[in-house]
Amino acid sequence: MISAKRTMMKAAALTAAVMLAAVSAPVMQGGQSAASLTAYAYEDTDMNYTTVEQNGMTFAVYSDHAEIKDCNDSTASLVIPSSVNGTPVTAVARYAMQFKSNLTNITFPDTIKTIGYYSFGFCKGLTSVKFPKNLDTIEMHAFEYCSNLSTVEFPSKLVKIHEKCFDSTPWRKSLTAQNGLVIVNGCLIDGSAASGNVTIPSDVKYVSPGSFCGNTNINSVVFPTGVTELCDNTFYMCSNLRSAELPSVTKICNMSFGDCPALNTLKISGSLTTIEQYAFLDTNSSATITFYGSKSKWDSVDKPSCTFLNNANMVYDESHSTPDPQPTVSPKFSKIEYNSQYHQIRFSWDKISGATNYGIAVKLAGKWRVQTTLPASTLSYTTPKNLTPGKSYQVALGVKINGEWTVAESVKNAVTVTVK
Repeated sequence: MISAKRTMMKAAALTAAVMLAAVSAPVMQGGQSAASLTAYAYEDTDMNYTTVEQNGMTFAVYSDHAEIKDCNDSTASLVIPSSVNGTPVTAVARYAMQFKSNLTNITFPDTIKTIGYYSFGFCKGLTSVKFPKNLDTIEMHAFEYCSNLSTVEFPSKLVKIHEKCFDSTPWRKSLTAQNGLVIVNGCLIDGSAASGNVTIPSDVKYVSPGSFCGNTNINSVVFPTGVTELCDNTFYMCSNLRSAELPSVTKICNMSFGDCPALNTLKISGSLTTIEQYAFLDTNSSATITFYGSKSKWDSVDKPSCTFLNNANMVYDESHSTPDPQPTVSPKFSKIEYNSQYHQIRFSWDKISGATNYGIAVKLAGKWRVQTTLPASTLSYTTPKNLTPGKSYQVALGVKINGEWTVAESVKNAVTVTVK
């Protein structure tokens, strides 16, 4: 059962976070404090659950799912069950394991789809974590301040990773040092080290909230067609951001362009339906907004009355067709044949529309590498002779479309083959 001490710590942490936001947040247009923005989206609404204790763990069991809410403070190796009393465990509750300094290992069942915010924050004993294959969402601050977390393994699919999930971890710091854009399976989680004119790669489908927040080194950003939502705080306080192009975004969320005083060029999808109330908080610059649609369609967009929008020079470009998102391809082998006489493997696949090249990718030393590149007319590949019998390889079919290699979908369909 959750101790009174831990309950007080959680309550104090939440209170402190809201108070800090109230102190540091800018004043909204019209004088309202921005503090309320930090809490409203994360309030618990369903309290109709039964508390169950099992094997040193506490669960909230709802009518159709269960969430793990706590474990003993002394737990070192946490093995979360796939069900409690026949009810599938689909989530780690918010704040569940925060400050569990003895926790060194977590085993997630494949039933887990959501890891709640602050759930593993300050778990300083964690050095590695492997996420389950059906995980969909990691909420904000989930692993923040896990100061020894250096290895993170994701499933081969898009996982929506929210704001500051891995801040102050060696894993995140290492990736940021390697590349200005930290991207995991189509999710851009950090752009704090990006600079200049940024074009986000075409295989990105989700840009995490706050991913560029406070970056004063970016001047312009072009989104790919696969991203349909500009999340909260994405460019908050990007003081030198002058231009942004959002060709397929249908929703611009709160604070996404907050306090961007240099913003003077904005190009928006004709499919846009919503601009939230505080999307341009404290951004009062004069800008040219190009809307890829008619004035009547722009008038139908649900949007606030704010200085940035009211003072904008509007351009309606009906001739500009908003590009459809790139179709999601699913590269996979249609046939795999083994030749035990020559110790070879032959891979075959079906033609994929738009492909300019195919590649045979092999996972070596924990990294995927394209070993062989083939023209679009080639639909099979045979390995060299005399591979080592009994040795296994992970192999994926790569596809190059519009100058970009598929990554997430290729790895998702990877196969393990063993030389005969």
